[in-house]
Amino acid sequence: MTAGTAPTRPGPPPLLALLAAAHGGPALAVGAIAGLLALRSDLGVLDAVIVTAAVFTGQLTIGWGNDLRDLPRDRAVGRTDKPLVTGALPAGWAVIALAMTAITCLLLSALVGWRSALVNVVLGAGAGHAYNLALKATWWSWVPYASAFGTLPSVITLAAPDPAWAPAWATGAGAALGVGAHLLNTLPDFADDARTGVRGLPHRIGGRASRGLAVVLLGAASLLAVLGPAGPPTGWAWAILALVSVLMLLTSAARGRAPFRAAVAIALLDLVLLVAAG
Repeated sequence: MTAGTAPTRPGPPPLLALLAAAHGGPALAVGAIAGLLALRSDLGVLDAVIVTAAVFTGQLTIGWGNDLRDLPRDRAVGRTDKPLVTGALPAGWAVIALAMTAITCLLLSALVGWRSALVNVVLGAGAGHAYNLALKATWWSWVPYASAFGTLPSVITLAAPDPAWAPAWATGAGAALGVGAHLLNTLPDFADDARTGVRGLPHRIGGRASRGLAVVLLGAASLLAVLGPAGPPTGWAWAILALVSVLMLLTSAARGRAPFRAAVAIALLDLVLLVAAG
């Protein structure tokens, strides 16, 4: 075994290893958000299923692309939670899965119209691959998250019988949520990223500033989701917004892991508001 390389050890079954290498949790979460938005839209059931599958398969390709791109870096820091590093998943399998799923994403996207397909493939999945291949270690690491999350509502609305871009408030809320999620998601990997020269926006502004900016953005997403839709906000929307305010105060005053957990809770509440607003 060479220095800096994690030892090969028995791992999960191949299918689970593939899902882990695709960052299955986040991919499922984004797919679920797309599905809920689709169900609340004017789409028929079949089209809702297709557009949800198109978003989900695009997210899977981003995950595999990320782990393949980061394989040398992950080996250098001895990551034991990555199937490609531990040997539980051969790299060739991930390449084949990525290629086949990318083709599936293209076909599914085309079935719901060229407008939705272009947004999903270029501004959604394409933005994720731009992050993996070029932007992850630059000041512009936040842009793919703003693009992918900001345009997700439009992937749904552009697939409707009367295609249209999503309202500006939904785009803004999605973009703010995406950048906030990027800032939070990077914090646990600061040490490993520093060892391998990855310096995206969060690394350049520092952990404390990243957490603070994330909270501001997530709070802005909450306001847009509550005040953006036509008509007066519902009582439960005001209640969630009040809870978000309390959590924002907690992130400023608490110590240890509590601020991070509070910020994650705000992100989850933002998702509830965004989906409920449709």
